[in-house]
Parts: sequence; C-alpha cells; structure tokens
Amino acid sequence: MADIEPQPRHRANTPLPLPREVALLLQGGGALGSFQAGVYQRLDELGVDISWVAGISIGAVNAAIIAGNPPHKRLGRLKKFWLTVSGGMPNIVLPEIDHIREAAHLMAAGTVATFGVPGMFRPRLWPAPLMPEGTPGAISFYDSAPLKDTLDACVDWDLLNDGPVRLSVGAVDVESGNFAYWDTRGHGGNTRIDARHIMASGALPPGLPPIEIDGRWYWDGGIVSNTPLAHVLDHQTDDMLVFQVDLFPAEGPFPRQMTDVYSRAKDIQFSSRTRQVTDQYLRLRKEHKAIRALLDKLPPEMQDDADAQRLRQLLDVGSVNIVHLIYRSRAWESGARDFEFSRSTMLDHWSQGRDAVEEVMHKGDLIARNIVNGKSSTFDLDAPDHLKEKQA
Repeated sequence: MADIEPQPRHRANTPLPLPREVALLLQGGGALGSFQAGVYQRLDELGVDISWVAGISIGAVNAAIIAGNPPHKRLGRLKKFWLTVSGGMPNIVLPEIDHIREAAHLMAAGTVATFGVPGMFRPRLWPAPLMPEGTPGAISFYDSAPLKDTLDACVDWDLLNDGPVRLSVGAVDVESGNFAYWDTRGHGGNTRIDARHIMASGALPPGLPPIEIDGRWYWDGGIVSNTPLAHVLDHQTDDMLVFQVDLFPAEGPFPRQMTDVYSRAKDIQFSSRTRQVTDQYLRLRKEHKAIRALLDKLPPEMQDDADAQRLRQLLDVGSVNIVHLIYRSRAWESGARDFEFSRSTMLDHWSQGRDAVEEVMHKGDLIARNIVNGKSSTFDLDAPDHLKEKQA
C-alpha cells in the first residue's frame, strides 16, 4: 500500500503559523471517509498538529482513531481501519476509462448491499418484516456489531478520553429528534466516549440500527446536520484554524439522467448544512464586529455598565479561519459512491484527500496573513488553482 505510506515529517517547516487551537472537522459520507484519512495524512506530514477533532458518522470513526492514538500510531491505525473495510473485494487495477470504472463501481456497491462491509456491518439472516416488532432486526437491514470490534482494535479509549486531543461526535435522539453531542472537553461536563458513541453517530437508518446509550436511542447525526462546525464554533475559546472536510460538494452540474438526479440530490442534502452554518457564522461575525465597535465608542462612565459588560461577554472570542477541503466526485461515480468500499476506490479517495491539502497550501500565504493579523475568513478551494475567500 505504497499510496498511503507516510512521508517524512517537517514540523519545523509548518506552512502556516498555527493558532492555539487547530480543529479538524470530518463530515459523514461512508466510503468517502478515506478522503478524510488522506487529508489527515498530508496535514500530519506538513507538521500541522490537530488539537480538536470533531466528526459525524464516518467522520466520527476517523476522529476517534485520530484522538485515540498517539501521533506516531495514528496513520497506521487509520490505514488498518480502511484496509479492513475495503478488504471484501479483490484489489483490481482498472484502466482510467470512465465506462469501465463506472461498471466496476456499481458492481462493488452492489456487493456491499448484498454482503455488507468487513469490520463494519453485515446483512441480517432474516428480512426485517419477519422480525419481532421493536427489535433491531425489525428496524434495520444490517447488523453493525462488527464495527465495535474494529473500533476496539483501532482506538485506545483511555487515551481518547484523557489525552491531548479533544474529541466531539454528534448523533440524533430517535424519539426526541434532538441533536446530541458527546465531547471529551464539554462545557457542561466531559463525556466518557466509547465505541457506542461512535457507532451511534454513524447509525444511518434504515440500513443500520439505532444505538442505545444511557436509556436513549440514537441515529446518525447526518440526519440533522452532516457537519460538526456549529458545535465547534459555539464552543470556541481562542483563535482557531479550522479544516472543514466536506464529502458532498454543494455545487455541481445539472443532472442529465436519473442516476445523476440521485447523486446530485444527495450532494445537496448532505452539503447544505455546511454552507448554511458557514454563511451564518460570517453574518454573526460581522454583527459582532459592529457591536464591538459601538461599545468601544461609549463614554468611560458607560463602559462599566452591567448591560454593556453582558453584551461584551456575548461577543465571539478570538478569530476563526475556516479552510474547506471538498471532495470532488469522479465522472464515473454515482449516487452509490458513499457505500462503494472497493480497495481501488478507497485508495483513490485517500490520494484525493492528500492532493486537496496540497492545493490549499499553494495558497497558504493568504490564510497565513489572516491568522497573523487576527482576521476571520472562510476559504473554499473550488478549483485546483482558485482559493475563494469570504471575510467576516
């Protein structure tokens, strides 16, 4: 697997001046999650130390592996996980011809639908209509029990909870419909995260069963929001650099056939919250900037007024620069790309993640200036040579 072997580390030559908090945010997206592993590999090679990792669904799995291992083992454990889940089909080297790759892609997705994914989930023996009401088999097509063993083999849970990297993962309460976050550094109290929390974050219905934690049942957090960005920004305490890894692009071509419709609808469904949260954040930053300027103009006798002090406490703390790293689908990929776990496609996604970081670093001087000057912006790499900035 030379494609995902680590390259020499260059901590002394980090391409960006790093603030006190560096967060890596990992979206849900099933098989596309190996793109996130490639992103992490390249950031690690460049000496970008992550202090906070947050994830939804497959992003929660990758996040747990990163937070639950010492730095020198993280890449190896990510590699172990992705080699396990992509091991159900032979690794066939295919020619770069779209119609051949598309046929192989659809066959691989069909294999997953039929046989499941090694180390992640397996089909149930009996179909759901034949199972007793209320049982996991009656409300899901697959059994996710194999994922627990895989996580236990890849994650040191004590290090995850007590180590230097903060972890946040999200899921949705099945009965209340409310979003829940489990956070190893939560303001309302730390959560001891284990395999159940990671499995709950990725329990996408109707494929996978809900996971019970402390008497409540949880489904995949992507049902409500496929990005942990809002949670991280709500709990920011210092200047922060955020790498937001998006597995579903918000922008895309107009569909030409029915398979394109399915694919495009999925992109819009799972990317919309990311763009919504980012735009809302920019608006709030501009409003806070105007409020702070007005408060600074108050006469001295009003600066210590209780209402003025309370208003200051509501303002954002520190600057935030958000770098969007967005997965771009290949021409041969369909709406089934999030459950196509073949080895060759996994390696392709991983390589794309590394390339996405490399493209951003070519424009790193713009991001660096913002960090040094304490400004807040979002950066969206929407083309290989075009880094689009939105300022707060």
